Amino acid sequence: MSDDKKAKEQNHLSQAAREAADRDELLVRDPEPSLARRFGQIGILGWMIVTPVLGAVLLGHWIDRMFHTGIVFSTAMTMLGAALGLWLAFRWMREQ
Repeated sequence: MSDDKKAKEQNHLSQAAREAADRDELLVRDPEPSLARRFGQIGILGWMIVTPVLGAVLLGHWIDRMFHTGIVFSTAMTMLGAALGLWLAFRWMREQ
């Protein structure tokens, strides 16, 4: 092996060791959330999406009954509620 190749390999190994030490230090400073916390986050996300959809469906159904329009407003409000719920969930996930 040439000296240049050995130097590159040594540099690569030292860089890998530094990166591993940095990961370990980061894990100590900011530990992985517990399983219960992960389940809690999933529950929050679920309700954050479902609540606007259900509210929009109820509002759309009420408007359809008031104006005798079949399911026109229920359908439109369902889509709007889903869009709102997904936007809220996405925004919450970015903040976490």
